[in-house]
Amino acid sequence: MSEETADIPAKLPSVFEQFSLAGRYALVTGASRGIGRVIALALADAGADLALVARSADRLEQVAEEVRARGRRAITVTADLVKMDELTRAVEQVYAAFGRVDVLVSNAGISPIWKRSTEVTEDEWDAIFATNVKANFFLCTNVAARMVDHGGGSIITLASVASVVGTPRMAVYGASKAAVAQLTRTFALEWARHHVRVNAIAPGYIETDMTSGVLEHPYFGNAIRQATPLGRPGKPEELAGIAVYLASDASSYATGQLFLVDGGIAAE
Repeated sequence: MSEETADIPAKLPSVFEQFSLAGRYALVTGASRGIGRVIALALADAGADLALVARSADRLEQVAEEVRARGRRAITVTADLVKMDELTRAVEQVYAAFGRVDVLVSNAGISPIWKRSTEVTEDEWDAIFATNVKANFFLCTNVAARMVDHGGGSIITLASVASVVGTPRMAVYGASKAAVAQLTRTFALEWARHHVRVNAIAPGYIETDMTSGVLEHPYFGNAIRQATPLGRPGKPEELAGIAVYLASDASSYATGQLFLVDGGIAAE
């Protein structure tokens, strides 16, 4: 063997091997339905074992059965992450079961109102920020501190196209998701030296229970389709690929980024 080839690995991992999550443990919040369910199943398909967290025990167990049908281990934790004691308990239960978390998907969020800014109440503001920002912040910091002790990991937050473009009648939701995007960048800078990567997925309008009211509205639903260059809302399954990418070694040099999956809305 020549000196020029002595340090070349015998075999580099293929691009497909880089996407494997075999032997890794993932925690997904808001996992009982919609985007959270789809991401959880995608991570299971890539080889991860799953800790599923949500407020609905029945729906959560259904998703757990779907994960197990794929040959992966799944545990469920019912918790309201807005309540700090329940958030802490949920994380402790996951670590008691798995010993570590390699991937965190902080997906839980709400968008309960569609109204003009002048009509928003203080209680509505507080509820949205408590779920989308406060719970997200303390979940990420709680898990990241433990990831540091285990040599690193990948954290994926769920922002929104509303993080970067104005969205009439969604001022509070947009502000909360802009906060998520900024937290993501700051977390990435703080934890990079500990090999904890933090990135955000920023969806456009996705067909879920949360968006069904506005997407089915005869005026607003049509306006959203016209404002989306691809001419339609997305499906939760269209976020599966980016989630696996960010969770896996395929994205090992990506951190602090906002990945828009919005049908082209932010490009205009």
